[in-house]
Amino acid sequence: MAHAAGSALRTLAGLCLSAACAAPAFASADVPGQTLLMDLKRSEIGFSLKTRWGQQLEGRFDDWRGDITVLADGRHQVRLILDADSVEIIDSRAYTRITRGPGVFDVARYPEVRFVSDPFPSTLARDGGEMTGILSIRGVQRRETFRISPSQCARPGLDCDVIGEGDVRRSQYAMDRWGYALADQVRFTLRIRALESR
Repeated sequence: MAHAAGSALRTLAGLCLSAACAAPAFASADVPGQTLLMDLKRSEIGFSLKTRWGQQLEGRFDDWRGDITVLADGRHQVRLILDADSVEIIDSRAYTRITRGPGVFDVARYPEVRFVSDPFPSTLARDGGEMTGILSIRGVQRRETFRISPSQCARPGLDCDVIGEGDVRRSQYAMDRWGYALADQVRFTLRIRALESR
């Protein structure tokens, strides 16, 4: 449920940021108009959420896709699409059903969660910093900010993960049911790799 929660939103943004930051690591990533795909096998989008009784739930999105585009001015932009019906709360079928249901993601009516970043410097993945963008959940669009960690290697996104995280509030995306059981704040964590262009 944590994934579905508002934190998921920021985390999503964070993951987009991470992926986008990875683009600068590629020599060809500086070519305007080039698009780099995220490496889905080596990347992970997760989230955490607490219950009102102090239990921490860990979640993830199993199906998603994303890319990083190099803009004409050299900045990068990330686009991310998460399949809401793939959200899973680890080791809990009950919370997985709640997260997918009408009180949270409502996957029958809103099958996708989307994030589009604002253009950002190609150095973001290396140096770390904030990434902003528009997160869309359940038909609600909000600007969110995500934190990207400084890189631990020379080619972030290729030789090491680009790591991002962000906190989102479920209530700001019409996911405010189950408030008696689940905290409003959700933290998203992203570990992103990009596919090296050939």
